[in-house]
Amino acid sequence: MPHWLVIDLEATTDDGGWPLEEMEVIEIGASIVTRSGREVDHFQRFIRPVRRPLLTPFCRQLTRITQANIDSAMPMTQVWEQFERWLGQHLPHLEAWASWGDYDRKQLQQEWQQKQLNSALAHLAHHNLKQQFAQARHLKQALGLNSALQLAGLQFHGQQHRALEDARNTARLLPLILAD
Repeated sequence: MPHWLVIDLEATTDDGGWPLEEMEVIEIGASIVTRSGREVDHFQRFIRPVRRPLLTPFCRQLTRITQANIDSAMPMTQVWEQFERWLGQHLPHLEAWASWGDYDRKQLQQEWQQKQLNSALAHLAHHNLKQQFAQARHLKQALGLNSALQLAGLQFHGQQHRALEDARNTARLLPLILAD
């Protein structure tokens, strides 16, 4: 049975909206799901940023990630090694990976390049579920995750702007997108 990997990232930011090049991942959440959206496994880790190790008040308020969470976390190189080991057991069953929008894919590619990391994901098709949902629903513009869930008659489960919760909620929309 084919599975999908749904990933969400949280990154350093401020309310002025830093450019992608200045952002660093501070949390990764990933959910392996069936095409029907049933979770098979998940992965979540905090990541210690290097360039800007102090989270801005905006970032802490938005994500509810504390400075202590980040200070006790491992750097991206170590977390990515753990992630790839975890992912390896699921690779034979993975059909594709996905995220809500294209930010997560671009951010990961930037991290891979800057830190010279290899990833099995680079060889798998990525799906922008935000765009696919908008196309499936014939929307004039793509919606945020919470609005898409509401349009689908679903409520957000958990804390918004936390990586694993966002990935799991995105996965709940997968069956609706793949059905179209």
